[in-house]
Amino acid sequence: MITVNSSPVRFNRGRFIPADAPRGREGAMAHAILMAHNTSGSLDRLSIRFDAMASHDITYVGIIQTARASGMKEFPLPYVLTNCHNSLCAVGGTINEDDHVFGLSAAKKYGGEFVPAHQAVIHSYMRERYAAPGSMILGSDSHTRYGAYGCMAIGEGGPELARQLLRKTYDIAYPRVIAVYLTGAPRPGVGPQDVALALVGATFKSGAVKNAVLEFFGPGVASLSMDYRSGIDVMTTETTCLSSVWQTDEQTKAALTLLGRGDSYREMAPAEGAYYDGVVTVELDKVEPMIALPFHPSNAYTIRAFKANMADLLHQADVDAAEQLGVKNAPSLVNKIVNGQFKVDQGVIAGCSGGTYQNLKRAAEILKGCSTGSGAFWLSCYPGSMPISLELTKNGYIAQLMAAGASIRSCFCGPCFGAGDVPANGAFSIRHSTRNFPNREGSKPGDGQISYVALMDARSIAATARMGGVLTGADELPDVPADRADEQWSYDDSAYQSRVYFGVGKPQPDAQLVFGPNIADWPEQIPLPEDLLLTVCAAIYDPVTTTDELIPSGETSSYRSNPLRLAQFTLSRKDPQYVPRAKAVQAVEQLRRTHPEAPQVKEALEGYDPARTGLGSLVMALKPGDGSAREQAASCQRVLGGCANIAGEYATKRYRSNVVNWGMLPFVAEGLKALNLQPGDRVHLPGIRALLEGEGEEIAATVIQDGTDGPTARAVTLTLPGLTREEREIILAGCLINYYTED
Repeated sequence: MITVNSSPVRFNRGRFIPADAPRGREGAMAHAILMAHNTSGSLDRLSIRFDAMASHDITYVGIIQTARASGMKEFPLPYVLTNCHNSLCAVGGTINEDDHVFGLSAAKKYGGEFVPAHQAVIHSYMRERYAAPGSMILGSDSHTRYGAYGCMAIGEGGPELARQLLRKTYDIAYPRVIAVYLTGAPRPGVGPQDVALALVGATFKSGAVKNAVLEFFGPGVASLSMDYRSGIDVMTTETTCLSSVWQTDEQTKAALTLLGRGDSYREMAPAEGAYYDGVVTVELDKVEPMIALPFHPSNAYTIRAFKANMADLLHQADVDAAEQLGVKNAPSLVNKIVNGQFKVDQGVIAGCSGGTYQNLKRAAEILKGCSTGSGAFWLSCYPGSMPISLELTKNGYIAQLMAAGASIRSCFCGPCFGAGDVPANGAFSIRHSTRNFPNREGSKPGDGQISYVALMDARSIAATARMGGVLTGADELPDVPADRADEQWSYDDSAYQSRVYFGVGKPQPDAQLVFGPNIADWPEQIPLPEDLLLTVCAAIYDPVTTTDELIPSGETSSYRSNPLRLAQFTLSRKDPQYVPRAKAVQAVEQLRRTHPEAPQVKEALEGYDPARTGLGSLVMALKPGDGSAREQAASCQRVLGGCANIAGEYATKRYRSNVVNWGMLPFVAEGLKALNLQPGDRVHLPGIRALLEGEGEEIAATVIQDGTDGPTARAVTLTLPGLTREEREIILAGCLINYYTED
């Protein structure tokens, strides 16, 4: 079904042949796009300027505030502000809508495009209006992927977007480029999420495509519609790749023409001899309906294999819930097996991955004339944009879904991050959405509750709904409709023309920003001291730590525009004592800066010089940062006095970038498990400022741990691999805002 070859190859006459280490990278589509946007003149270190940017209402306030504090006067490139995350009004408050009012005022003042709430999911909108062959788009959402249109799109933390607003560049080493070679055609009942989950399952755990660009081509592409391609493409984020791009063809041209942008089409395909750092071969005709069990998209199985091993796989999910989430005595998923069948409680088809026209049309066809039943199972459907919803309505598919018992919702990302359609305690939800991390369904395991999300394709979700909640693969139905490659949809953007503010290139400098009471500036950060004495305030030994665990999604989203209030939620579901520990260290550090001779300061510094030794906190995790691009996973640590992360490795480039941009040290250390850091341990970093002012990458640190026989100290080597000159200067300044203010 899927094979992974991590050896270098060249594509020649329709075949992959072994290649030496790259002497020339020409020929790959990614190479041409990167070179067209690179301003450095160097192949080794790229400095990229993007064609457009996009943010949603969890991130755009902080980005604009950062750029504004750093001297921004107008948006220098098209910048789209969508409102698809904080779309639900806060009960008893104005917080979310205040952000929207701020966003509209910023679009007017600085010259941006503002998409009001419930009009479109961010990625649906960008596919419809901006993605084009050969272009590059930067977004502050991790699922910024428009490769199906030949557009290289990258999801990053907010500071990287602020850099573009300040006319700076996106600086990275030339990434690996991995070929994804598609053959065959999907069978009826197999949808894009099935292909995506198979791909994620084959690549995530090995890190085979981590921080690489995935380049899709091959004879199988022609068998896929544009919606189908986009459904696979958006899920490439879950492989931890950097970006993606697909070959273009007549289907791409037809789609762009229907979107009113046919003149942006150009043919793209690998050239003869194109070099790739590896190749993933996907035999589309061998892909089966899939299910990704809790708590990660890579925990993927064919539905057939799941049904054959239900008891064992569900027992493992119970074990994971107890070990990873700390929820003891939770209702066992094994109890959902009734008479040999697995009973599901809820289905959701939503967002940039599930809410496409083709997915919802297929679901409507499968459910036509049927009923989801009046039992415990329920189904919700969220079209990705108003044009999609309008076309589904015109063609009767919304009516078919409603008649079958499905609930039709607005264009909202909530089910993807835990802010919509929350199941009951112990319930099992199947979703065509992007992630099934803990808390993504909205439950709060820290409060003794738990519910579970599994990822599936819209076709199999509809098949399950048709069977009243009995888990069913779409290929088990006798009459499942096939997907066609030429399946396009007529595009009517009248809803946008009526509601969207189109202000790109038309700034109004005299317009006033509108601030709600919850919108606050970033608190001041100090430059890096000469030495540091850091206290471990959280130590996480899970194999992977997601950004959702570092700063929870869901209801905390309402506080994204208030750094101090949001910081109170940092690690709240993973380590509830992190915030009070960090605050205690921060309070002494603030006292050190005003009263260095205070007894509390002397006690905390343990004899180190208060004139040169700063106090701060750190988070230790084996592999932090999988998941969302949102910067708050790092900035909240910094707001609480965080100065460093220590990791075995960083799960994604974007999280490491967020750590750096917020002035924290992204340390890497070997043997973290053996080091056995625990909350309360201290790490002394002598000469850390001098190290960053120079070119060094290693520091001889001292770890002080309290044992039964008193404190013990041991030498440990921490490294800062690949830290660029600019990254050093950002950390030295204290954060990106300070760096640009000094510039």
